[in-house]
Amino acid sequence: MDYRTRNRAAYNQLVSDGAVFSRVATDEECQRPLAVLDSRGWLPSSVQGKQVLCLAAGGGWQSILYASAGAQVTVVDLSPGMLALDDREARIRNLKLKLIEASMDDLNMLGDEQFDIVHHPVSTCYVPDLAPVFREVARVLRVDGLYISQHKSPISLQVTRRTERDEYAIGVDYYHSGPLPAVEDKSYREPGAVEFLHRYDQILGGMCAAGLVIEAFAEPKRAHRQATPGDFRHRGNYIAPYLRIKARKLQTTMKNEESSKLWTP
Repeated sequence: MDYRTRNRAAYNQLVSDGAVFSRVATDEECQRPLAVLDSRGWLPSSVQGKQVLCLAAGGGWQSILYASAGAQVTVVDLSPGMLALDDREARIRNLKLKLIEASMDDLNMLGDEQFDIVHHPVSTCYVPDLAPVFREVARVLRVDGLYISQHKSPISLQVTRRTERDEYAIGVDYYHSGPLPAVEDKSYREPGAVEFLHRYDQILGGMCAAGLVIEAFAEPKRAHRQATPGDFRHRGNYIAPYLRIKARKLQTTMKNEESSKLWTP
């Protein structure tokens, strides 16, 4: 089976198992949706009436919070099980969502410059090539639109096991290509999913190559000093698992050489 088929099945199973990734927005969170979504202040002060794409973000959390804040929300996700959670929660809260079952690296059903914000939680690890993802994001974003994304850090995906001294072993080559091998330490791996390691140059450089300008970067803390070895928070004391990035699509002022006033020899 290809990566899309495997990952669709994996996330459908996670929904059936009630995994943490399928935790829906709570009533309390919906009372302060932007504060919950945006602890770093990267979003506008209001998203009322804005067109928001929740990309690979099914599960009834981001979509519900944005819609509760007044945004017009479209959700694209590969898993019908995850999208069913968005549909259920929207019906419960009398919110409107547009739900599309599709892969993040092929958004041909969406128009150019359609969205003010693309919100993309951790999921790029499930596609082999980031270039099509970032090209599609840049295409569907309006000028001055925001791309808020989170990714698994490459070093986190290089970890294979915890030693008898509670040290974390790097066992995957940084330049590994193709699906990642099964590993002993599964702290930040999803059962049944096909995952791919993407380097910093592919994540950060890939956004820039697609015409997105990076404005902010953070490594969310998933650590606790008192966590016991084997707990994901113990590993988080040594390896930051995620990269969070704020990027923006800016107006291109020089469409071609003829329109440029810059002389070049």
